[in-house]
Amino acid sequence: MSDSILVIKDVWKTYEIGDERIEALQAINLDIEKGSFISIIGHSGSGKTTLLSVIGGLTEPTQGSVSLDGADVWKLNDAGLSALRNEKLGFIFQFSSLIPTLRAIDNVALPYIFQKRNNTDIYGRAEKILSILGLSKKLNSFPSELSGGQQRRVAIARAFINRPSIILADEPTGDLDAQSESEVMEFFSEINEKEKTTFLLVTHNMELAGMTDRIYRMKDGILTNGG
Repeated sequence: MSDSILVIKDVWKTYEIGDERIEALQAINLDIEKGSFISIIGHSGSGKTTLLSVIGGLTEPTQGSVSLDGADVWKLNDAGLSALRNEKLGFIFQFSSLIPTLRAIDNVALPYIFQKRNNTDIYGRAEKILSILGLSKKLNSFPSELSGGQQRRVAIARAFINRPSIILADEPTGDLDAQSESEVMEFFSEINEKEKTTFLLVTHNMELAGMTDRIYRMKDGILTNGG
């Protein structure tokens, strides 16, 4: 258990809409070791995004527990939960959600600035990550000046700025062409190998899932080992 970064025990998420009861997650159990590269595949509506939200402290489960790097996520107070998300987690959502009034490099540096840490070269790190992702000439561009794929890469860079212990990625290459998608997956693999960052990747793309170490499948809120 000491090598586990994420332990999920009997997690359920139930929504009640009028007289209808929807089991978005059903008895989810998962144990992920530090440094793993895991993917979860499934069709839209299968519960993949809900599971990431529960893991990341955004959606409270109806029952069950989530332990992230030794912390019981849903027993933390608001301040503790915010600190955990900012210090341990890197989120890559389906939508880029960049702040339109900030340059690309500012959007990337923003999570670090929120922590109010002393770092003389956070912009140097932001520039390095953006350059690796092919955006060295777009550092000072605003989101409106970037293509959808470029905005996606800025959002990916932002997820890595705090050197998170685990990356939660929800369809992270959805707006990218095949070449950019390949480059991003190579970047993920490099970070996973060199920095031992754990990855939990949600996708409907079996080809992407095949690049990860282990595949799980989700259908109707039920998670199974996919091989």
